[in-house]
Amino acid sequence: MGVFPPGLRAALVPLRGEGLRRAAARCCCWSRCGRNMAGTSSVAGEVFVDALPYFDQGYDAPGVREAAAALVEEETRRYRPTKNYLSYLPTPDFSAFETEIMRNEFERLGARQPMELLSMKRYELPAPSSGQKNDITAWQDCVNNSMAQLEHQGVRIENLDLMAEYGTNAWKFSNDNLAFMIENAQKELQKVRKQIQDLNWQRKNDQLTGGAKLRELESNWVSLVSKNYEIERAIVQLENDVTQLRQQQGEENKENIRQDF
Repeated sequence: MGVFPPGLRAALVPLRGEGLRRAAARCCCWSRCGRNMAGTSSVAGEVFVDALPYFDQGYDAPGVREAAAALVEEETRRYRPTKNYLSYLPTPDFSAFETEIMRNEFERLGARQPMELLSMKRYELPAPSSGQKNDITAWQDCVNNSMAQLEHQGVRIENLDLMAEYGTNAWKFSNDNLAFMIENAQKELQKVRKQIQDLNWQRKNDQLTGGAKLRELESNWVSLVSKNYEIERAIVQLENDVTQLRQQQGEENKENIRQDF
């Protein structure tokens, strides 16, 4: 009987007109679902996404999101791992980058101890104690400390002089470099955004074109299925008529034979 299997053909026999077209459209949806499933499982380990989000409708229909979430939940329950899926990885070493200073600091934080204050002793100029007033070594240490402090202050003054002379220009130069880097980053960002927009427009145009072609092909398919069904229905009717004519002819032949005898 051509296109329809016996069960589907039997289901379509009572249909006429619009009912037939709806049934054929339903068959078209079944055919498209079969195409989707075949495309999805065409290659092992490869997923072929057969969807036209810019063309397909019904994503915002009531219950669609809930149905999708239910399918995801059902699949996660079915494929829930029964063992530690990270067992093949080595045990992580969280102390690989720790230093002695970091370790001591973590221990201090764990013990809830306060942080040690910054020692300012080396910036002080203490005189020898009362018991060391006549100690030449103590006075020599004080002199050495004073010389170190003086040298340190001299270095600080030199650094301040250098900063006063060159710091402004160096800071401006650094700001100019940062501004140049930001400008280049902004240009690159605009370029990438334009590429993304062009790609989305191209995808939308391709999907709308492909969707219109699919709709045309599906409409033609429904029309051809409807015509094939009408042809098959006419064939069934003719076969029934032929069977009735043969039965009628057989009965007439039997009646003629009976009359002859």
